[in-house]
Amino acid sequence: MVQLVEVEDEHFQQPQPGLDDEGDYTDTDSEISNESDYDPSEETLAERLYALRDIIPPTIRGWVSGKVQTTTRVLKTGLFFLGRSTWTLAVSAMLIGVPFALSFAEEQNIIAMEQEARMREAGSELLTAGEKHDADTAAQVGAALGGGAATARPAL
Repeated sequence: MVQLVEVEDEHFQQPQPGLDDEGDYTDTDSEISNESDYDPSEETLAERLYALRDIIPPTIRGWVSGKVQTTTRVLKTGLFFLGRSTWTLAVSAMLIGVPFALSFAEEQNIIAMEQEARMREAGSELLTAGEKHDADTAAQVGAALGGGAATARPAL
C-alpha cells in the first residue's frame, strides 16, 4: 500500500523578513486610510460609467449591447441607402435635367425669334399698306388695330 507523506519546503519554514512583531501592525496601516490620493473631481464621466458596469448583471448588459448593435446596424443601413438614393437621384436629374433645360432654353429662343419675325412682318405690312397712300401712319396703325382713325392720333 502507498503511504502519502507531506514534505514541507525549508523555504516556507523560515520566518519572513520585515515584520518581526505582530504588535507593530495596526489597522490604520491598511490601504483604506484617511489620507487618500483619490480626487473625485479628476474622474471623468466615462470612468464613472465604466465603474458601474459590475452593478448591472451580465444578462442585461448583453441585452443592452444587442439592442445597441441592432440600432447601429439599422442606422448604418438606412444612411447607406439614403446616400445611394441621393446619389442616384442627383445623377439622374443631371442626366435628364441638363439636356431638358438646354432644349427648353433653345425652344424659348426659337419662339422669341418667330415672334420678332411676325412683328417685323406686321410692321412692314402696316407701312406698306397699298390702298390708302394719302392717310398718315397713325391712321393706318389705328385701322390695323381695329379702332378706326378716331382712336389713333399722332403724339405731337
